[in-house]
Amino acid sequence: MRKTTLALSLSLAAGGLGMAAQAQDEMPDQEIQGLYSADAILDADVYLMSDPDERVGEVEDILLDDDKQVQSLVIESGATLGLGGREIVLDNDHYRLEASTEEDGDPVYRILVDASADELGELPEYDRDWWEQARQNAADAWESTREGAQSAWQRTRDAVSGD
Repeated sequence: MRKTTLALSLSLAAGGLGMAAQAQDEMPDQEIQGLYSADAILDADVYLMSDPDERVGEVEDILLDDDKQVQSLVIESGATLGLGGREIVLDNDHYRLEASTEEDGDPVYRILVDASADELGELPEYDRDWWEQARQNAADAWESTREGAQSAWQRTRDAVSGD
């Protein structure tokens, strides 16, 4: 099994999830770069970076923003036999993807979380309240960006016209 660790910058492409990924360790014959399957990333096991043998959950969902960029992962943690788990939201800057290729060429992914077990417990729960707050935050960010862009345009137009 060959491995490489990747820094993520995800985008949706051609019916699959494409990752503009930068390999930290180069693989000699077969690179794990280019086009990645969201289906293969879903259900990937999640581990702590500080203890890569400590499995803390699995990827339940991949959240995209309006630009089709991955915003966060939803991790189901603490589940036993699929019951009793908690779904938490993990922002992009708190994890990295480790990709491997099996002997048959199939990809295998695992997520390494840059947090302690206690810090995982403090991450926001993925529920309706989180969803509504995230949507409102995105709308507010767009509104402030749009206002700033219009304001800059108006200042430029006024400067050109001599107002």
